[in-house]
Amino acid sequence: MVRILLLAVVAALISGSQGANILGLFTSLSPSHLIIQMSAVKALAERGHNVTVVTVLQPAVSDKDINVIRVPLSAEESQYLSDLFAEMSRNDDKNMLYAMFRMFGQMGFMSQKMADAFKDPRVRDLYDNKENRFDLVLSGFALNDYQMGFAQKVKAPLIVLATMPPGPLLNYLIGNPGELSYVPGMNDSVEKGEGMSFTQRLNGYLMGLGYKLFSRMIERRSQKYYKELFGDDPNMPEYSEMMKNASLVFFASHALSEGPVRPNVPGVIEIGGIQIKDTPAPLPQNMEEFLANATNGGILLSLGSNVQGKHLSPDTVHKMFNVLSKLKERVIWKWEDLENTPGKSDNILYSKWLPQDDILAHPKIKLFINHAGKGGLTEAQYHGKPMLSLPVFGDQPANADGMVKKGFGLTLNLLTLEEQPFREGIEEILSNPKYSQTVSTFSKLYRDRPLTARESVIYWTEYVIRHHGAPHLQSPVMHMSFIAANNLDIYAILAILVVVLLLLTKAVIKFIIRKLSSKSKKVKKQ
Repeated sequence: MVRILLLAVVAALISGSQGANILGLFTSLSPSHLIIQMSAVKALAERGHNVTVVTVLQPAVSDKDINVIRVPLSAEESQYLSDLFAEMSRNDDKNMLYAMFRMFGQMGFMSQKMADAFKDPRVRDLYDNKENRFDLVLSGFALNDYQMGFAQKVKAPLIVLATMPPGPLLNYLIGNPGELSYVPGMNDSVEKGEGMSFTQRLNGYLMGLGYKLFSRMIERRSQKYYKELFGDDPNMPEYSEMMKNASLVFFASHALSEGPVRPNVPGVIEIGGIQIKDTPAPLPQNMEEFLANATNGGILLSLGSNVQGKHLSPDTVHKMFNVLSKLKERVIWKWEDLENTPGKSDNILYSKWLPQDDILAHPKIKLFINHAGKGGLTEAQYHGKPMLSLPVFGDQPANADGMVKKGFGLTLNLLTLEEQPFREGIEEILSNPKYSQTVSTFSKLYRDRPLTARESVIYWTEYVIRHHGAPHLQSPVMHMSFIAANNLDIYAILAILVVVLLLLTKAVIKFIIRKLSSKSKKVKKQ
């Protein structure tokens, strides 16, 4: 009853601002990012808002009422991007920060392509044509802060849409505290009911310094693109001022269930699971029939949208096939080149594209073999499916480690994968009910929210529109210098006072000693 009343209030508030013109800037070259971003604006379009999206990739999620302006890569650029992801998949980087530093040069290509999208005449027309009016800009975060300047060009409030939880790469956008002493970093996690050890805290502090250095490097690159794209407009603010204009950030997380427990400013709005449908769509006929006949259950294998089968070593693929083809369960395997599959087996169905969320919702699926991408883990935990993760790069090793600590499954190293541990990992998860029971219990917790992810996107987007950017949500720290925000001036004054007090004390003691000494000499003379 309470939930019904709450939803009625939300609906009433929503109805007051339907039909807003919303612009989504989703230029990331990662398909998984685009799925989350497009899922958010699809919810807005279905509520009656007029949505325009600028993208580089072809969206896998769309809506007939969303106007998509796509600035595609050339064939050569697409091949270079594929080769880049292949190189990343061959490096055994357990540390996300290290991987980011190592790939900084190659990331320049992605940054340039994202910036180039804004030079397209159709995109420039969005602000050059004065007849265009936008009530809100949604900026998809991908280390591309310069594009936030677009909101200034169209004179609209700004919301940043991130595909990760709050952390060192995003906290600065809204003045969210770091709290390194008890909030684990992106490459760490803690067991339930435990605090962070000295080693974890030291590692978190050092990693925090590393992320600050990396952020400065990204900031310099972003400033360059900001000047390149908007520098000819004298009305545009300085880059540092432009960076203070985010009303809030949508994060693809749900800390109440996933953790970690941490303080957040009001501008943190979590929408973890936004890409998951309230009601699963029917599967393609071949997949539905394949799973319907899976008397021993089914397994879904997908290593995400960036890493393709051709990026893996033939030896690794051969070992995976040898294990999977001998299982009694049926396997749906995401494989892009259907002319050159790992092998033929009656229990394996290859598909170059998968409705992953809908497949995981199917009752026959018993196991999800994945790359520990945030989106895939979210869908599996929502549907209560145990996992075997084979992380590749970026945040995936840390995601996999956190998943294992929660008891949802196991993880193995994809680059050193051998048949025996792969087979034993699958058999352990399928035969031991503790994994399925644990993730099923978590699924109930993950779904238990006052508002769904979709409802949260709609409510807070319209909240920002209704309140003209909602400046009252913004933390004061966004308008303070580094010295003031960290009380360094106060500490300096206190330090000076302590030094002065010590000097005065020293002088008084010397004075007293001299007086006593003088009196002593006079007594002796008498």
